[in-house]
Amino acid sequence: MIYVYTNKQDSENWIMQNDWYFNLYTSNEKFTEEDKAVIWQIDHAKLTEDKRIETKYGLGTIRNLSSGCKTMLNVRKNPKKIVNADECGQNVLDILFSMDGISLYMSRPERIRIKEDMEICFNNTDKVTGRKGYEHWWSKEYERRDSDDL
Repeated sequence: MIYVYTNKQDSENWIMQNDWYFNLYTSNEKFTEEDKAVIWQIDHAKLTEDKRIETKYGLGTIRNLSSGCKTMLNVRKNPKKIVNADECGQNVLDILFSMDGISLYMSRPERIRIKEDMEICFNNTDKVTGRKGYEHWWSKEYERRDSDDL
């Protein structure tokens, strides 16, 4: 199951600024071969032993990874935290929504490939299944926001 939160909260369990959090904390952690594969999959970058990245554009620092890649690594390295997915492109969102047991903050719906049997829990209250459930929940959410003048 994926947990999606749509109401922003200030908490130590939330990562709202992925670039900042990654640059300050996650980038200092050890990266596994799986992490390196994710970096390649998302940014087509190779992580070197000294934490530089090699791309078709040349050599850069790990801080040059895309916001989506940093978000994915924040999710992988901090499984108990709720991570802001608003800056992710569809490529990263598709990967995130194929994972299980993660928690994301989303302020708006995105077009995502979601398996029909994927369970999603919104705001710890509403459980839906698959893409149709996801889209139906968001349509009801926009009706609620409209009626509440949000």
